[in-house]
Amino acid sequence: MKNRILYSILLTVFSFAFSVSAKQEKYIKHTVSSGETVNSIAQKYRVTPYDIFKLNPDSQNGIQLNSVLLIPPSTAEVTSNAPKQTTPKSNPTTHLVQPKETLFSLSRQYGVTVDALKEANADLLKDGLKIGQTIKIPSATASQETYEKPPLEKPVPAPKEIPKVVVKSEPKAETPKGNTTYHIIEPKETKYGISKKYGMTIQELERLNPQIANDFPVGLKLVVSGNAPSTSETVNPAVVKPATESTKKYLQEYVVKPKETIASIANDFGITEAELIQLNPELKKGIKLGMILRVPMVQKANVPKKEQGNLLKSLNTNARKQLALLLPFNITKIESDTVNSTQARLKKDKFLNLTLDFYSGALMAIDSARVLGMKVDIKILDSQETKNSSNVANLVQQNNLSAMDVIIGPFYQSNVEKLAEILEPTKTPVISPLSKEIGKKYSNLYQSMPSIELLRSSIFDYIRSKGGNIIAVVDSKKGSIKQYIQENHKDTKLVGLSIKNSFVADSLKVHLLKDKMNYVIIASESTGMILSTTSTMLAFQKEYQVQMVIMEPNETLDFEEISLTRLTKLKLLYPSLSRPNETEEANQFDRKYKKINKIMPSEYAIRGFDITFDTLLRLSQEKTFEETIQTASTNQIENKFDYVQNATYGYSNHGIYILYYDTDLTIKEAL
Repeated sequence: MKNRILYSILLTVFSFAFSVSAKQEKYIKHTVSSGETVNSIAQKYRVTPYDIFKLNPDSQNGIQLNSVLLIPPSTAEVTSNAPKQTTPKSNPTTHLVQPKETLFSLSRQYGVTVDALKEANADLLKDGLKIGQTIKIPSATASQETYEKPPLEKPVPAPKEIPKVVVKSEPKAETPKGNTTYHIIEPKETKYGISKKYGMTIQELERLNPQIANDFPVGLKLVVSGNAPSTSETVNPAVVKPATESTKKYLQEYVVKPKETIASIANDFGITEAELIQLNPELKKGIKLGMILRVPMVQKANVPKKEQGNLLKSLNTNARKQLALLLPFNITKIESDTVNSTQARLKKDKFLNLTLDFYSGALMAIDSARVLGMKVDIKILDSQETKNSSNVANLVQQNNLSAMDVIIGPFYQSNVEKLAEILEPTKTPVISPLSKEIGKKYSNLYQSMPSIELLRSSIFDYIRSKGGNIIAVVDSKKGSIKQYIQENHKDTKLVGLSIKNSFVADSLKVHLLKDKMNYVIIASESTGMILSTTSTMLAFQKEYQVQMVIMEPNETLDFEEISLTRLTKLKLLYPSLSRPNETEEANQFDRKYKKINKIMPSEYAIRGFDITFDTLLRLSQEKTFEETIQTASTNQIENKFDYVQNATYGYSNHGIYILYYDTDLTIKEAL
């Protein structure tokens, strides 16, 4: 992103207009009246409830009097707003059966008899009415004669409440007689996984089950198409297994306080949002004041406020420390390669180049430490690693690595975890320098790269701190992101899409507020969707405060079709692991690096410098390395190190920058 801004200043930018589809679909705005339901509104406009849920995701949680719904166009003629006539109404030819509907309720809805419905759907209703079936609706005039005949027996009134079904055994996907197949949602299942299992799309799954448009609760019985796989077995999710005795002793109860969020509570107890939800599945429906949650058995951290400052001011150059760097040079592999020369290997081996860049930055950090008088003995060792193997076990024995004060590396997460496991008895700190993965948990493991989950949650935390109105436009292909938002950020308003899964301007406008900043999160890799959404936002800037937001890096924004001017006008806001640094200190580093290496530093070279220099600084203090981790956060050339102790294992770095594009074509840190 930094390069794009620099190039845009140097080069002439040719802009062109982007034309959204020539034919715009017209949507009707309907104001909810007293007594109306989604079903009755859908019937009025000759659309399905699913069509309304698609454009108005929040309506799945219920509709309020005087709220405005967007109604998609229908091929059928829309009913008039004129007073109801006594003449029989003309019914649609078919109806998609929804949850809790019965033949009796449908007969009332369409003004036909139960017998007429049965007669029109004789073959389909042999085994009774089922959710997801498409049944024929006879015309009211055709059934009028039948309707007026005296009944042979008293009609049975519809039950006031559908009885609850208690599943006592571990069910497989349920396939009743007929063509309908059911599946009960298990923990950790997603719409994508279920739709893939049954050979259908997510849209088809949602159309059959409108209730999952905004919610996906464990234990819900879904209608699915096709036949269930013969190997499919599901664990009964209707009952959440109680914690075992061994688990209970590590948990305590916690009452949710005002203004607390899933993210803030997870952070307080040193666990991820996913782990908190796993302990408390009820959080998938949102967090509420006064809820009692299960949390790790730890005291809420009474940690003194971290100093945000310069550890250079408190250097202790008396004590001598030891640092080891385990880097994957894989020299043995290079020496045994009889086909490629070292020069040829450097041209095509990206991993080797990454390693050498990191190493070159680390060497500059070591040189800077010596100039400052830091007394640290350093070992640089070849970890000889691939993703699935390494030489760490031998290196520990041969080099007495348990005596080190800190170790940086290896690169791959599986290998750094193996090293942490070996050295956990001696409590030797092991820093993972590049991996964002989180696997096995060790008390001496320090994850220096913030996880994707932290990156995402940080932008929501920032927006909430500003009291903003959060809106999200999520591409239909981004099902996992939509589910993440629904489960973890209930205060976010989702913008409905058209039947063709395209952006609808009015669906965004109904969520905008005039008295506060509207942060519009765009989660899409479609150039067309990004352009149509941002064009609408630019048009709305005359009436509303709007700012564009992304949760994670998006390469589509680097395409020429999306101009930098467009992004700066909307002040694109995003979380980042690194920051642009134009200070004299940073420029001096660039000049020195180029003088030594004949090239400007890459992001891995800067990463190598930052993490090595930060570690050397922490080792050269009166406090222990772990004490500096607990009391001080630091900013180096481009990276921030703000380690937070996890509830049951080691530390993770929460050092994330919130940046934005400013109108002067620079990237700045949001305050």
